[in-house]
Amino acid sequence: MKPETREKALRIALVAVGAVFLFGLLPLTLLLPDSWMWMPRQPEYEQMILTIYAVLGIYLLRAARNPAAHASIIAFTAWSSLAHGGVMAFQALADPMEHANFCGDIPALIAVGLVFVWLGPQKV
Repeated sequence: MKPETREKALRIALVAVGAVFLFGLLPLTLLLPDSWMWMPRQPEYEQMILTIYAVLGIYLLRAARNPAAHASIIAFTAWSSLAHGGVMAFQALADPMEHANFCGDIPALIAVGLVFVWLGPQKV
């Protein structure tokens, strides 16, 4: 892939993921709780994790302006998403009540991680 094409795709991915993290996770948890939340529901935990992802979304939107200057936040998002999705997959395999998460947050986080590893600045 040409560097210009890679950067354009990365910018699009940063805006898309940043917007979902900032504006989309709360509606997903309300509309599809079985696929996006864990049982039993823990409102305090949910508020904390949604806040962390909203802040990360702001930083990803900022990174879209100049991805090379924000390589660290892109790498953090990639690797933390893969780690988080991997831990959740292991936990969901162990708990049949959480299998619905294989249709929601688990593949979403793994996809975010893979996209940012693939498209991210190559120096990180």
